[in-house]
Amino acid sequence: MADPSSYRPKPGQIPDSPGVYKFRDEHRRVIYVGKAKSLRQRLANYFQDVASLHPRTATMVTTAASVEWTVVSTEVEALQLEYSWIKEFDPRYNVKYRDDKSYPSLAVTLNEEYPRVQVMRGPKKKGVRYFGPYGHAWAIRETVDLMLRVFPVRTCSAGVFKRSAQIGRPCLLGYIGKCSAPCVGRVTPEEHRELAEDFCDFMAGRTGTYLSRLEKEMHEAAEEMEYEKAARLRDDIGALRRAMEKNAVVLADATDADLIAVAEDELEAAVQIFHVRGGRVRGQRGWVTDKVEAVDTAGLVEHALQQLYGEEKGEAVPKEVLVPALPDDAAALALWLAERRGAQVSLRIPQRGDKKALMETVHRNAQQSLALHKTKRASDLTTRSRALEEIAEALDLDSAPLRIECFDISHLQGEDVVASMVVFEDGLARKSEYRRFQIKSFEGQDDVRSMHEVVSRRFRRYLQEKLKTGEWSPEDGEGPEEDDGRPKRFAYPPQLVVVDGGRPQVAAAKRALEELGVDDVAVCGLAKRLEEVWLPGDDDPVVLPRSSEGLYLLQRVRDEAHRFAIQYQRNKRGKRLRTGPLDEVPGLGESRRQALIKHFGSVKKLRQATIDQICEVPGIGRKTAETVAAVLAQSVPAVPAVNTATGEIIEDETPAPRVGVPPSGSWGTSSERGTEQ
Repeated sequence: MADPSSYRPKPGQIPDSPGVYKFRDEHRRVIYVGKAKSLRQRLANYFQDVASLHPRTATMVTTAASVEWTVVSTEVEALQLEYSWIKEFDPRYNVKYRDDKSYPSLAVTLNEEYPRVQVMRGPKKKGVRYFGPYGHAWAIRETVDLMLRVFPVRTCSAGVFKRSAQIGRPCLLGYIGKCSAPCVGRVTPEEHRELAEDFCDFMAGRTGTYLSRLEKEMHEAAEEMEYEKAARLRDDIGALRRAMEKNAVVLADATDADLIAVAEDELEAAVQIFHVRGGRVRGQRGWVTDKVEAVDTAGLVEHALQQLYGEEKGEAVPKEVLVPALPDDAAALALWLAERRGAQVSLRIPQRGDKKALMETVHRNAQQSLALHKTKRASDLTTRSRALEEIAEALDLDSAPLRIECFDISHLQGEDVVASMVVFEDGLARKSEYRRFQIKSFEGQDDVRSMHEVVSRRFRRYLQEKLKTGEWSPEDGEGPEEDDGRPKRFAYPPQLVVVDGGRPQVAAAKRALEELGVDDVAVCGLAKRLEEVWLPGDDDPVVLPRSSEGLYLLQRVRDEAHRFAIQYQRNKRGKRLRTGPLDEVPGLGESRRQALIKHFGSVKKLRQATIDQICEVPGIGRKTAETVAAVLAQSVPAVPAVNTATGEIIEDETPAPRVGVPPSGSWGTSSERGTEQ
């Protein structure tokens, strides 16, 4: 790895003006391209202390061996040059979009003497009018089949067209009226082009004028008693209306907009685009990208705009582009889009109304696209095998870890401390082997001691299972138990234990194994903030490549353990919040608290009950009933409690819980912040 200070330019060499810069490696290959409003300020950010840089940025600057730049006049020129260089050099550390499928478009070849309507994929050609993209090719063919009745434009290939012209006989579509048969001279080239242009106008959303014209012609034909012509026009109008109904009306008729949404995690992001023309969703497309560089949602939006409109011109760029977040240089992007369209383009975030509602739909599609991509990636046998091999190589294991167990700790400000254990075998989750633990109370929030306890309990139970076969003789031990007090049997031990955390949690897990004499199980930790892999006793983490399948598998295992722990902790928290002030009644255990709530239905109704009515509950004596009534009488109604297991407000729950509910957005500790699933 190169030292960035070895190729850092002198302060006076970098101009304080807009421009585009390139980082090159030792072989002179371009590995990163970026733009800046001020080259001096932007490049200075890369030459800080490497330890303070984002891991992805640190990897890039240590891989690079030189940096160079080109000065331009404006931010728009910088944007254009950056896009050109990314297309030319394909830098490894820039965001790379890849289509999750090849999307077809409806194309009209206006660059030919006799324009042809067809389905097209791949790069766009000059002189061809495109509509879409569509989700499926059959959707295009159904629409075209309906519209050929009204706009009998040529759809045949060049070979069929040439042969029909040679033999002087049109193809089947010409005989049934779905082609104007220019091949045999039924219409002139000018008349056929006019048909093609009318077809394009209708597809572009200018439908009202054309339908009104057809209706007027139909009424005129009926008045002149040309009933066959009127009937044909009536059927044409019906066919066009059916074609229009295939596209859902979502916005005002004059709306031309593209809506872009992003769904992302630490390693990947999915982008979805809905194309709205004439108030209807005319097409949809999406990409999935590896987040190779340090980029946020606004940065992903900027890359998506470059990918989407880099090769587009004219009406292919809509009047409005609606995005979830505005890039830092939104004004320059809007100018760039306006140059490509030839008219003003509005780049903004929808705030309310139908456009915001449609944006939420696009975002749901992006989330589903990302989830589907992850499912396909996880279910592929070859990919899973490669992931296990990469983990074994990175952690210096003798063989691939076919069974991986991951532990996570969850609590709310030190209350209701729980732990989870999830199991992955051959790279797939085995939910029947999942376990959950209640952790003994410690003073304060001690995730390290909790991790030591849960790993000790899991492997102590494993050793007890071995004791039954005479393979081990313990001094003492206690196995983990479920809520009903029954011991749970563990399966065979894992080859790898993963803990959610950094060096302290890894050291605690390793110490627990050593105390039990277990020396054939590897341990590592995955730190959530920087996605670093920590090994026991190492001062520096193992940094796996961002595109590594091994890192992706470890992240999935860690996230599943986090989800399972959060779910258990929420359930316990919900039970505790439901009983509220009953927690303060001395000598009243969990079972009798639940019996009171079950009998009366809520704390509010229990507060209104008499002592004699409370005594009717099984297990509640008069003295206990008097104590319960006294405690409830002292409690003052406050804010309604929330059952976090369901997310619902308990309307008849009056007091706040023992531990004050933290402000919105502050649930959890440092080990469980993030998206709670």
